[in-house]
Amino acid sequence: MKKTFIIFLGLISLFQFTGCKSDYLETQPTDQVSTGSAFKTVDNSWAALNGIHRILYQQIFGSQPQGGQSGNMMVMDLMGEDVVFSTNTSSHMRESYQWIDHIDPTSGNVKYNYLFYYVIIGNANMIIENVDAAEGSEVDKAYIKGQALAYRAWSYFQMVQLFGERYVKGAANNGLAVSLVTKPSTAAVPRNTVQEVYNQINADLQQASTLLNGYSRGTDKSQINQDVVKGFQARVALAQHNYADAAKFAKEARANAPLMNEEEYLSGFNNYSVGEWMWSSRIVADQTNYFYSFFAYMSINYSSSVIRGTPKLIFSKLYDQISDTDVRKKLWDPTGANKEDFPLPLSTFNRFKYHSKKFKVANEAMSIGDVPYMRGAEMYLIEAEALARDGKSADAATALFNFVSKRDPQYVKSTKTGQALVDEIMLQRRSELWGEGFRFYDLKRTNTPLDRTGGNHNATVAKLLSAPANSKLWQFFIPQSEIQNSGGVVTQNP
Repeated sequence: MKKTFIIFLGLISLFQFTGCKSDYLETQPTDQVSTGSAFKTVDNSWAALNGIHRILYQQIFGSQPQGGQSGNMMVMDLMGEDVVFSTNTSSHMRESYQWIDHIDPTSGNVKYNYLFYYVIIGNANMIIENVDAAEGSEVDKAYIKGQALAYRAWSYFQMVQLFGERYVKGAANNGLAVSLVTKPSTAAVPRNTVQEVYNQINADLQQASTLLNGYSRGTDKSQINQDVVKGFQARVALAQHNYADAAKFAKEARANAPLMNEEEYLSGFNNYSVGEWMWSSRIVADQTNYFYSFFAYMSINYSSSVIRGTPKLIFSKLYDQISDTDVRKKLWDPTGANKEDFPLPLSTFNRFKYHSKKFKVANEAMSIGDVPYMRGAEMYLIEAEALARDGKSADAATALFNFVSKRDPQYVKSTKTGQALVDEIMLQRRSELWGEGFRFYDLKRTNTPLDRTGGNHNATVAKLLSAPANSKLWQFFIPQSEIQNSGGVVTQNP
C-alpha cells in the first residue's frame, strides 16, 4: 500500500502546473513540490480540484478501455445481463463479461477499480487537509473542500460495493471492505468493515452538502454541486435500504434536472448541456482520449476496432419488455437490418440484431462525447423504488408515472403494489440506464441472481450465463500487489 499512496500523492502537485496529458502521466515524489506551495492560494486549490475532474476521463494506468470512470461503467454493465458482448473478436473487457478477471487478484480490472478510486481519494485528502490554510476567499475554500469530500465519499461508495459484501440492513455488516484513509499518508492501513466505510461515506456527504449550500457552478457540470451530493446521498441510502432518506434525497436532487424530450433522448447521449444531465465530464477536441474513450466501446459510429467488430447489444429479453410506444424502444434494432434508422459509417462495421444507437459521437472522426455520470431520470427511479420498497405503493406509482410518461406517452399509471410494483420499477430502471454503469451494482444490492439465459447471450462468448445471488462471486478480489506492498496488512477476500 505504501507504493500505491506514494504514486497518487505525487499526482496532486502535477495538477497545479500542467494540463498536458504527457506531463500528467509523469508522476513524481511529493517532496519535489511542497504542500504549502501547491495550496498556497485558492486559485491553486481550484486547480487541484480540477485535476480530480480530469481524472474522470483520463487514461492513467495503461489499459486501453480504462479511460477514467467510464472504465468502471462499462465493466459494471458487462457483468450484468442487459449488455451483450456480440462476438469473441475483441478481447477488451471480455474476461469481465465472462466473470473471470474480477476474481483474479493479478488482473488489470481488479487493479484498475482499486487504484483508480484511491487516486481520487488521495488527491481529495490533500485538498481536504490543506485548503483551509490557503490564501483567498473563505467561500471558495468551502466550495473546494465540499467537492473534495464528495469525491472521497463517492469513491469509497464505488469501492465498498465492489470489494465488500452486500450491505444488509439490520446486520452487523462487519465483513472487510477497503482501507479507510482520510488523511495524506504512506502508511499501510488495514481494511475497514463495510459498516465503517458506509459511516465515513455518509459523514463526508453530510459535510459536503453543508459546505456546498449556495454554490452555483454555472454551466460546468463537471463540478459537483449540492444537487449532485444529494444524488450521491440518494444512491447510498438506497444501497443501505434507508428508503425514506433515499426518496427524500432523490426528489430534492432532481429539482433542477428536467427530463429530456424525445429529440434530446435520441440525440446520442453525448452532450452534458442537456438539462436532465446532473453530473458529467465535458470532453473537447484537444482533450480526447481516442481509443480510451467510452465512445470507442459503446457508440454506434466511431471507427474503432471494437465498434466495427464487437458492438455491444441489448439483451433481447429486456428489449422485448419495452413498450412499442416508448421512445427508448427506438434505441435498438431487433432486426439487425434497419440501415435507415441505424446507419453505420463504413461497410466494414458488423451489424447485429439488437444493435444499439444510444451512444453516438457527433464527429465520426473523433471519439469525443460527454459521459453521463448522473441524470435526473435516475433520481425519479430511486424515488419510485425507495417508496415502493417502503410500502408506499401509491406514492411510488405516482413518481413512476411522472417519469415514464415522459418516455412513453401511452403509459398508464401502475396499479401494482408490493413486489410486483418493485419489479415494474426495476424494469424501467434497466431500460433507462442501459449502458450507464449500474447493473452489477443493482443486482448485488438487491441480492438478485445473474440470469442471462433465454435471450441473445452466446454461451461460447459469455462462458457464464448465471450466478447465484449472495455468493462470493459478487465480491472483487483485492489486488495481489496491494497485499504484497502492505506486508500483509491488507488482506485478501475469501
